[in-house]
Amino acid sequence: MFVLLFNFSILFSFWTARMLALVIITGLLAFASSKPCDTEGSNSELLLTLNRNLVHSLESPEGLPNPSVHLGLRLSHHHNQAKETDHLNKLKNELHDDIQTSLSNSQAVTGIMALYSLALKSSCYDLNTISFTADDKSETLLTHLKRQMEQEKEHIGFSHRPLTNYYQYSLGVLALCVSGIRVSNHVSHKLIKAADNEHFKHGETESIDTYAMAGMALQCVKNSGSYSHNAEELNLTLNKIKQKLLASRRSDGHIGNEFSTGLAVQALLAMGSEVGDCSASMEAMRTAARSNTYHNPMAISQTLPALQRKTYLSVKTLDCLNEDDTLVLEPVDPAVVLPSETKVNVMMEVVTASGAAAAYSVDVPKGSSLLEALELLERKNVGFTFQKESSLWGPFLSAVNGEQARQSDRRYWHLSSDGTALTEGVGDFKINATQKITIKNTSY
Repeated sequence: MFVLLFNFSILFSFWTARMLALVIITGLLAFASSKPCDTEGSNSELLLTLNRNLVHSLESPEGLPNPSVHLGLRLSHHHNQAKETDHLNKLKNELHDDIQTSLSNSQAVTGIMALYSLALKSSCYDLNTISFTADDKSETLLTHLKRQMEQEKEHIGFSHRPLTNYYQYSLGVLALCVSGIRVSNHVSHKLIKAADNEHFKHGETESIDTYAMAGMALQCVKNSGSYSHNAEELNLTLNKIKQKLLASRRSDGHIGNEFSTGLAVQALLAMGSEVGDCSASMEAMRTAARSNTYHNPMAISQTLPALQRKTYLSVKTLDCLNEDDTLVLEPVDPAVVLPSETKVNVMMEVVTASGAAAAYSVDVPKGSSLLEALELLERKNVGFTFQKESSLWGPFLSAVNGEQARQSDRRYWHLSSDGTALTEGVGDFKINATQKITIKNTSY
């Protein structure tokens, strides 16, 4: 998440030049294909910048502490121990309380509980000292996570899909396995079958994130030696996932899109991929990082480990001894962004679950986020309203014009610009030109 560009009209004017260029290109491609994934030496400053940006994100007062950000920091080569310790304490208090509230309300918490477990484990924290209460009974974090996974497995049995989704299901398997808990053969088998039957989709689109997380989860299960059902079946599924990821690599090296490449490379590394399989993707991530594509903390938290040849499986072997503490942060002046005087027109189309459509138009300053455009449109009082909820990736739409799109109903608001699905959320996507935004209530 490499392309060599040549001006062929100039280089190939004569036959001899054409032959020479062919030799050069062949040599360069051979070099590129042999570049190891650990080419970070010449990119150390880029990695430090990403690391500092991730630490700076901890200073944001918005939302709950993010366990994925903590994971990204703990898997890095360089640390700011004071900041990481402070964030760990926030996770144990604020995030813990939020998960407890969800449990008390009988809400599924598989994904966030799994990430919480991995974050604590990455700081070598004793998970047996963390507990939650449900039905007036206090049990450890990992006991609750095992119960969540049993509920997910049972839901697959009668509805052919998890209670949450296969991404969260994979996270649950991974968190239990990394924490040294034997994963039930039945739980693992459900994930194997889902991968074999290509059930990892978001709407009509294959979810590369889910394939990546499932690959890491099943690789951990394989490494643990706990899957006694059918070892050959597990090996075949892991190979299928690997081939699926490699087949999803674009010409620019990204796997799926810019924001799924980090997890995909982690999965390839975890599954023992040959270095040539991910060199182009490593370079694609570095190129995207230099252009500030990864400004969202979640994106950095998944990309930074991959760029350092670390994966979520690496958490299992962390000992937290003799760690670096050299990551010094310099004060950052708050960025003052003045509204652009240039306005661009945005056509907004809202398509409900029934297929009914409504169209709106709004002029916004160039460079506005989609969220800012929606807020401007709502203030025009033309019948458009929306509600949003928070997530680890930032805000997302939960209701538009009074109609909900709930995960419990297997629905979400699908966003596209001029017919192309957005890869960023409403808070990150920037509007720099006249375009049509479609907001469609979609099932998955």
